[in-house]
Amino acid sequence: MTQSVETRPPVPPFTQETAIQKVRAAEDGWNTRDPERVSLAYTPQSVWRNRAEFVTGREQIVGLLRRKWARELDYRLIKELWAFGGNRIAVRFAYEWHDDSGHWFRSYGNENWEFDENGLMARRHASINDLPIRESERLYHWPLGRRPDDHPGLSDLGL
Repeated sequence: MTQSVETRPPVPPFTQETAIQKVRAAEDGWNTRDPERVSLAYTPQSVWRNRAEFVTGREQIVGLLRRKWARELDYRLIKELWAFGGNRIAVRFAYEWHDDSGHWFRSYGNENWEFDENGLMARRHASINDLPIRESERLYHWPLGRRPDDHPGLSDLGL
């Protein structure tokens, strides 16, 4: 009996080009706000630290993301490559969202990622801080979903 192996290209070891591709693929996935779809980029036993929450495995990842996107409304995210080597990538990111009272935030953070040989993320460590902003200070105005290719990135926006 042949066992199916999940693969999520590009796979390590990463080059600058493939690391950038991996970062954009992660950004695109998260901008769907679809917990089940996002969870498929991670190994079945993936280990996360997200803020002060620790989860293991896709089922817990889905639960965390459902809670996140029930609270963080109209979520729009931009990620940018910070560093890479071998099977690891470091990114910085910022996303904008509002709560159910209409208060807007820009959340800033860093993530450290470690991938298995098939390109699935085995470890994710995220540190995130929330900055209250006025709606007039928002910088992300594209329709919900994938950030358009011509939309400025973090460095272009001075973030």
